[in-house]
Amino acid sequence: MVAFIGACAMTLSSIVIPRWISWDSETQSGKPIHYTYGLHSRCSSLDETCTYFPQKEDCIGDDRHFCSVWRSVGFLMSFAVVMEGMTLIAFLVMITGGKQERVQGWKILSGLCFIVGAIQCVGMALMTYIYDEDDRFFPGWKLDNSWILCTVSWSLAMLLGGGVIATSTLLPEEGGYELIPNPS
Repeated sequence: MVAFIGACAMTLSSIVIPRWISWDSETQSGKPIHYTYGLHSRCSSLDETCTYFPQKEDCIGDDRHFCSVWRSVGFLMSFAVVMEGMTLIAFLVMITGGKQERVQGWKILSGLCFIVGAIQCVGMALMTYIYDEDDRFFPGWKLDNSWILCTVSWSLAMLLGGGVIATSTLLPEEGGYELIPNPS
């Protein structure tokens, strides 16, 4: 459960921190320039500001496809947070519940872990597609920390789902109560 909470923290951080794709360079005078794109904002070191992104003018004409995919990634990551909340509840029910919850709950828990991982994996893949295919990201741009956090988060969720299945099928079943022999 602790590892899954870590994965949730990475997912939230990847949404909040505007560092999915970035570009570093220098002016001719040697001053560093840093641009970053997050799911909901774009930041520049030139004026030290972050603005909402994508804006309406970013989504006109040929850029409509870019905006649709970018916003889809934002939706998928937000949806992943909702599913992570459901998975945390499933973890709590299994941990605090009785034997029956543990015997039957692993199927639901592992399924939720796989769903969370799949949603984030699709979001990460779409971001990689944009990075590779959109002309605004010319050589010098790179996938940055938020993309890495998302990748680690979905990988961890998938590993946890597999781990839950492995422990539930490979470990011996939890012992129950033994009947007290009748002295008669």
